[in-house]
Amino acid sequence: MEEAGGLAGLGLSGLRLVRKGAEAHIFIGEWMGRPVVVKHRRPKAYRHPELDRALRARRTIREAQALHRAKEAGVPTPLVYLVDRATATLVMEFVEGDRLKEVLASEGRGALGLMAELGRLVGLLHRAGIIHGDITTSNVVRTGDGSLVLLDFGLSEFSTDTEKRGVDLHLLKRVLESTHHALAEEAWGAFLEGYKSVMGDEAGAVVEKVEEIGLRGRYVARRKKARY
Repeated sequence: MEEAGGLAGLGLSGLRLVRKGAEAHIFIGEWMGRPVVVKHRRPKAYRHPELDRALRARRTIREAQALHRAKEAGVPTPLVYLVDRATATLVMEFVEGDRLKEVLASEGRGALGLMAELGRLVGLLHRAGIIHGDITTSNVVRTGDGSLVLLDFGLSEFSTDTEKRGVDLHLLKRVLESTHHALAEEAWGAFLEGYKSVMGDEAGAVVEKVEEIGLRGRYVARRKKARY
């Protein structure tokens, strides 16, 4: 594979493509004898080459910074082994475990404690001024010791804005309603318990914003339906 060959200069081996995203390709391989996840932001032909290089490098660095700052805030994230600006590539620890999506599907109410823990971790992120940007049950792994690890900070940013915090939580609520419908209400309640335990009085404004965002979405959907 040409793309994987281009990354070989970073000391990577055995690369296997596991996901093609809009922004990046994700590989699994080895680096210095360790199993790793490799995130490569690919060039975009529609952008000016210099602008494209700068954007990809900046987003790669920002993601690495977010992972580091999350760890400082007490949120488990994969270790970052290598940041390569030239190829816009992150080499990260491969985290063994089960995705929270599958855990909720198989364990049901028995996994509500994990949702409370996820709420606590997201609260720690928000309190530290980190917006994850893609909180889904697919981006959380339960490891062998039962702890949670948050993955994929590719859409993260640094902000304490209530609107952005609300959008962060609204995405998770939508995922619960669509993917874990039978458990959605209880899972969301457990999540909020954990979130409020960290955010305290600030949580109220964020939860209100989540409801407001939901109402906006329903209003837009009704307007679109009315036009047709």
